[in-house]
Amino acid sequence: MSSATSKSPAPAKRKKPFYRSFGFQITIALIAGVLLGLLARQLGPDAEGNPNGLAATLSTIGSGYVTLLRTAVVPLIFLAIVASITQLRNVTNAARLAGQTLLWFAITALIAVTIGIVLGVTIQPGARVDAGQLTPDTPSNVGSWWSFLTGLIPQNFLGLTVSTSIDPDTGAASSSVGYNVLQIIVISAAIGIAALKLGARAEAFVSFTESALKVVQRVLWWIIRIAPIGTLGLIGSAVVTYGWEKLTTLLWFAVAIYVGLALVLFVVYPVLLKTHGLSIRQYFSGVWPAVQLAFVSRSSIGTLPLTQRVTERNLGVPREYASFAVPFGATTKMDGCAAIYPAIAAIFVAQFFGLELSFVQYLLIVVVSVVGSAATAGTTGATVMLTLTLTTLGLPLEGVGLLLAIDPILDMGRTAVNVAGQALVPTIVAKREGILDGELYDAERSGDPFADDSADELEQTARA
Repeated sequence: MSSATSKSPAPAKRKKPFYRSFGFQITIALIAGVLLGLLARQLGPDAEGNPNGLAATLSTIGSGYVTLLRTAVVPLIFLAIVASITQLRNVTNAARLAGQTLLWFAITALIAVTIGIVLGVTIQPGARVDAGQLTPDTPSNVGSWWSFLTGLIPQNFLGLTVSTSIDPDTGAASSSVGYNVLQIIVISAAIGIAALKLGARAEAFVSFTESALKVVQRVLWWIIRIAPIGTLGLIGSAVVTYGWEKLTTLLWFAVAIYVGLALVLFVVYPVLLKTHGLSIRQYFSGVWPAVQLAFVSRSSIGTLPLTQRVTERNLGVPREYASFAVPFGATTKMDGCAAIYPAIAAIFVAQFFGLELSFVQYLLIVVVSVVGSAATAGTTGATVMLTLTLTTLGLPLEGVGLLLAIDPILDMGRTAVNVAGQALVPTIVAKREGILDGELYDAERSGDPFADDSADELEQTARA
């Protein structure tokens, strides 16, 4: 008597409940943050003029989350860039891929800045403002080409600076440590290239760097997982601080910015995807977790680990190439901050002060946006890029102060577009070079960008 055994079908993968979805949690946090912010604003300050308890709590939660993200910026940039450059040793036609990446960075930036110029000229936001309603603030950061070039020279190993301030009332001294992102990029690139040139002799260093990067990224996963809590605090605090009054004062400027961002994100990017035979729906469903986090955190660098993860796991870009392109893009690819925003803002300033821009000045806006985007590297906000643009055009820097009041509100949309572009370009280049994993790109999304790394490693081992 013989018995036949039949293979039982593998159990179907259980779908995660919708309330555990990262996107759903972020959306709920956004709504709750707005409602709590409106409530805190309605309650007003206490009897002594200090923020009420709810407003103070929202501010503490929001600023605390941003501080957590910024804590990992220096090791993340250094390790990510070194690892990304050394990863090129595993990529066929590395020089061609790097060149294609730079080319598409420039192409999309050129399209974005052109849209910004057209909107600025058409909507004329600077001509629609009542000058008496605006109180200019002094910009804290002023960019110039000279300071940009001299800033590339490292002052120490990681471009770290220590500043000390003395409280005039108490006489107490407090010190804080800052960093120059451009210098970190230069140092990291030099070390990465040196390790790449040394080949086998630097293998131990390369392995250590890749392991250290995984450790830092794991810490960042923990920070990113609590993003909904940070979102609630950031959005609520923004509503309390700025309300709708200041936004209404610069309504047309805000409209022009967000129309430009929407055109790039929902028109230009889809056209590029369709041109390359890629599904628009799959791209947005794949990149959306990173776009959401970028919107609330206002930091391309802070979003970098998640951007790289969705680019690899959802969009099908090979890890060896994504490890180079995404970190590189996070420091130089800024369609929102370095293209749309400075173009519209420069035109706004010219219109506000009654100045006519020449054709040459419009061309200069394009050149500054395409070439100078590295000036915004790692910063939240685009004040440096705007002052760099105004300085190049010879426009009054006082105009920057007019826009600072609503900058955080605009920066949310700008950073979201930045991150979307940082994932788009590697996807397009990978498709053009025939290295994109089409099955992974077209696969059904699990809704969870935080799957454990060990599963990926086991899968790669099995494939090998």
